[in-house]
Amino acid sequence: MKPIDPRLIARIGPARRYVIVTAALGFLTAFTILFQALLVSRMLAPVLAPAPLTEDGLGPLGLLVPLGARELAQGLPWLVLVVVARVVVVWVQERLAHRAGTRVVSQLREAVVAHATGMGPRWIASGKGAEVVTTVTRGLDGLLPYFVRYLPQLMLASTVTPLMLVVVLGLDWLSALIVALTLPLVPLFMILVGLVTRDRSRSHLEAMERLGARTLDLIAGVPTLRALGRERGPAARVRELGTASKNATMGSLRIAFLSGFVLELLTTLSVAIVAVTLGFRLIDGNVSIETALAVLILAPEVYLPLRNVGTHFHASADGIAAADAAFSILEQPTPVVGTPGGAVADFVGATVCLADVSVATPDGARHAPASVSVCAKPGELTVLRGPNGEGKSTALLALAGLLAPDHGSVIATVAGHQIDLTDADADAWTRQCAWVPQRPELGPEGRELSLGQRQLKAYERALTSGRPVLLFDEPTAHLDGEARSQLVQRIVGLARAGATVVAATHDPLVIDAADAVVEVRAAAVRGAS
Repeated sequence: MKPIDPRLIARIGPARRYVIVTAALGFLTAFTILFQALLVSRMLAPVLAPAPLTEDGLGPLGLLVPLGARELAQGLPWLVLVVVARVVVVWVQERLAHRAGTRVVSQLREAVVAHATGMGPRWIASGKGAEVVTTVTRGLDGLLPYFVRYLPQLMLASTVTPLMLVVVLGLDWLSALIVALTLPLVPLFMILVGLVTRDRSRSHLEAMERLGARTLDLIAGVPTLRALGRERGPAARVRELGTASKNATMGSLRIAFLSGFVLELLTTLSVAIVAVTLGFRLIDGNVSIETALAVLILAPEVYLPLRNVGTHFHASADGIAAADAAFSILEQPTPVVGTPGGAVADFVGATVCLADVSVATPDGARHAPASVSVCAKPGELTVLRGPNGEGKSTALLALAGLLAPDHGSVIATVAGHQIDLTDADADAWTRQCAWVPQRPELGPEGRELSLGQRQLKAYERALTSGRPVLLFDEPTAHLDGEARSQLVQRIVGLARAGATVVAATHDPLVIDAADAVVEVRAAAVRGAS
């Protein structure tokens, strides 16, 4: 995992602006910390010094804080002002972080969902749908800690840490040497723990994806399981997946706790070495009380941003892993079907043909369908028939303009003119083509309906849409009795009224009512192992 994913900065506008603003706020925070440390050392030095102070122990840095700050009446107002300024800077940073984080997550979710939709139903049905759902819901929620906690600390580590180290060097070179020698240990341990966290975060995301996929499949199949009396069957498997997700979450939390403990112990020991060294040198009179106080206050501030980077990195690691999964989806090429701004026609009365069309399966081993040719004429019901897995649904996707064939072409003939759909405007075609899949989704309104009820509602919409081309995938698969017969009659009636209707089915009732029946077969790709 990279500290800052350049894809996040390049693609998402709010992230880019937020990084710039956070860097500027980091410089302001660095100066408020420096001024506060010098001011506190000025105010405490006269109280802790064994004798009255006659020299400025802060050297050239003493110009930033007047000597009059040694008096409580002058120093206290300055201290209150600095503390208020630091609180305001932190408040502004927190507010901007929440806003930017929310906008980035929202834009990234929209981009992933839009891209997944553009990949087509075949890609989603291949099992990627559950991955997308998990990534854009629970997964990307983890990006908020990244923006609110981790990224600000990363900016502070790049501004406060080097500035404080330079200041300590100007005050006392020996303390600066100790800090410089122990400081690299913090990122070293961060890297070691980060290697473990990376694997933990990946396994956590995979566990959530498995649980989400299983749950979505279970919800989709609940009506069928209830009808068969098997609704309690998957409970044990869901319980196992929930336990795996819980164990992965606890593993990530355990690593985060241990990493925080290691970094806290390391920085505490490093500051203790500086403090002990300053104590002995104060006894010998080799360093002034004012210098020692300033160094002792500034030393923890050198380590603090790096320590917090390590702590918050592990807290936001799940979000970073989800962002990586989101960009892996966004980087997949979108299939191009049709030509934006291409030919626009009225497809009423169109004859739609698949001319020697073949589509490769995702593994590239077969063509399903293989070299299918069919012409669906207006006024007729054309049926695609064949065993499961031979490519009937894929052929419908090609006709609907949702999938580009690997070989062959999809041609519409309108008023004697042939239009290759790859040259037509994709939106113009889809606006005139109604496609109903095997398992139609109706959004929130379909959650309380059985699969058969959803199917009837989807077909009611398609049959009354007035579109001239209608594509149906297994129209009677989840129906029986009177509902099945009535739907077939309505489909046939719409075809007789002049619509171009194509259906993929096994149902003898639909096949007997067809005007043309085409066998769809798959074939192995030549040369595929």
